[in-house]
Amino acid sequence: MTPVELSRTVLRAVRSAVDAGELTVAAEAVPGRVAVEPPRPGGLGDYATNVALRLARPAGRPAPQVAAVLRRRLLAEDGIARVDVTGPGFLNLTLDRAVHGDRALVARVLAEGERYGDGEALAGQDVVLVVAPELRARTVAEAVVGLLAGQGARPVLRDEPSAGEGARPLRPVPARGVREPAVDDRPAVDALRWALLHPAAHDAPKDPDDHLPRRETNPLFRVQYAHARTCALRRNARDLGFSALPGDLPDGPDGAAGALVRQLAAYPRVRAAAAQHRAPDRLARYLVDLADEVLRFTAACPVLPLGDEKPSAAHRARLALAEAAGTVLAGGLTLLGIDAPEHL
Repeated sequence: MTPVELSRTVLRAVRSAVDAGELTVAAEAVPGRVAVEPPRPGGLGDYATNVALRLARPAGRPAPQVAAVLRRRLLAEDGIARVDVTGPGFLNLTLDRAVHGDRALVARVLAEGERYGDGEALAGQDVVLVVAPELRARTVAEAVVGLLAGQGARPVLRDEPSAGEGARPLRPVPARGVREPAVDDRPAVDALRWALLHPAAHDAPKDPDDHLPRRETNPLFRVQYAHARTCALRRNARDLGFSALPGDLPDGPDGAAGALVRQLAAYPRVRAAAAQHRAPDRLARYLVDLADEVLRFTAACPVLPLGDEKPSAAHRARLALAEAAGTVLAGGLTLLGIDAPEHL
């Protein structure tokens, strides 16, 4: 279940509670959209929503009572395993893995390709970004535009002197003494963009040359290498005469495969948060975590048959998971304007 689908599910629960008379709310007070977001640190479940707090005053009831009404409705929905009411009336939602399992997630990623992670968190919003005339600010703005568009927003870039009312400035810590490389020097361009986008806006960027060496301590290299590794697995499987097929993973939810599936499932939430907070660094750090999970998975779970072994359903399912991870790595790097090489 995507955040968009979950948002619609919550809204359906609100409207059904109003229609049944469980909540006395005027039609115009029922929201047209409901925001669902990852829970804050220490929160419960996969998503949280404040819709009960929004409805408390129109309903003339305390938010926890409104949340209790909606909780009963939501527990009857397919795909929701648990609903907790926390704090002043937040609804924390846990999805049902039996409904939204590994096979369905992998199949969805492969079917949607690099569109996986697109959402409607900012649908229809005009977002004006004020960009300082500086290399890092410009680079961050380019990435933020892609993130916003992927969530349905209409981003507009303006320079600082022409900024209008309501515009949001982008002023990350500037990159001092950094020169732009030649356009045809792709590794140097990638290293520069990563150096400017990977740190949080309030942190100073590192020297781009630190991201050029092909070594394990270089996070950009790990991300690009993990993507190239998934491409190599697909090529080698084709040479062996078999292809990916999403299926039940025999490695268990607590193994390397389960950890990789959970990381893939988080991608839409990360993209939505990166767009809402104008923070491409969140996406960059996510890609590093995903790459590390890919490398752990391919080391722990043989994707290709060994020796005289014949390709099995397990090999096809693992290959499908590896290809899904490669798809997300490629999509994330593309959003950051960085190359996703198939050979490295």
